[in-house]
Amino acid sequence: MSYFGLQSQIRKNNTNSVLILLMFPVVFFGLTWLFFFFMSLGQEHYFTPEQGQYNLFESVNYNFLRTIPWVTIGAIIWFTIAWFSHTAMINAATNSKPLERNENKRIYNLVENLCISRGMTMPKVNVIEDDSLNAFASGINPKTYSVSFSRGIIDKLNDQELEAVIAHELTHIRNRDVRLLIISIVFVGIFAFISETMFRSMRFGSLSRGKKGSGGAGVIVALLLALLGYLIASLFRFALSRKREYLADAGSAELTKNPLALASALRKISNDPTIEAVKRNDVAQMFIENPQAEVKNSSVSFSTLFATHPPIKKRIEILEQF
Repeated sequence: MSYFGLQSQIRKNNTNSVLILLMFPVVFFGLTWLFFFFMSLGQEHYFTPEQGQYNLFESVNYNFLRTIPWVTIGAIIWFTIAWFSHTAMINAATNSKPLERNENKRIYNLVENLCISRGMTMPKVNVIEDDSLNAFASGINPKTYSVSFSRGIIDKLNDQELEAVIAHELTHIRNRDVRLLIISIVFVGIFAFISETMFRSMRFGSLSRGKKGSGGAGVIVALLLALLGYLIASLFRFALSRKREYLADAGSAELTKNPLALASALRKISNDPTIEAVKRNDVAQMFIENPQAEVKNSSVSFSTLFATHPPIKKRIEILEQF
């Protein structure tokens, strides 16, 4: 793979990423409409008060339009809470803590030099006390941007390799990848929450004297649609994450003029990327390499649809051809 026309490639991938992101609300509202459609199939009559007549699709649309403002308000409240609490959530999920300048001037100097070369605001620098090798960037604006490094990646990479990793994470910030990923995580979280709520309701209903009315059917339909939404949204999120990793690799090579340094760093990272503190799949996708999954050098298969990162072997091969 050649990187001729890099700016065109970036614009193309950015456009695709925006389209993928726009699909989240489309899926959300589409599944809400399907819920009313399936629930109406079991009824003998479909009544629309405005027209005073019975019609399946008009009835479904009427119920959908009445409900959608409340669904939208709920999604906005969820999104707002997640938006403003994401920093604390991510730090807690990764056990990431601030790294003071006097603790490691080396990494501060590398970050500062790269930021100065691109006129970027210096992000916060955090450390994860783990001997494995990994790193990630997070934040939604200059005040919250941060780059976190495991203790292992700081200690085990040489200056050129560490600089290449830093450039990779700074590229995520420059391209607004971290903001985009946080938005995608929020949407996936909505479907996950609905699925879990419906599942708990179904379990509770099965224990409450075995009622089998339309309420129980509604819970089952809602659960199945929420699971479908979670699956679709997760596929969008994984595709978004994979595209952005390739762009960040290219950005690192462009920033440092040393693609082989990142290739060497990725080889070392691939041997031990696991961060024990990371348990959540949505947070795991933010790292330079998935801190949960074992390294797989297999070619494209069905399982790659659910991968948060492209195969690290392929990333290395592309960097070596840069």
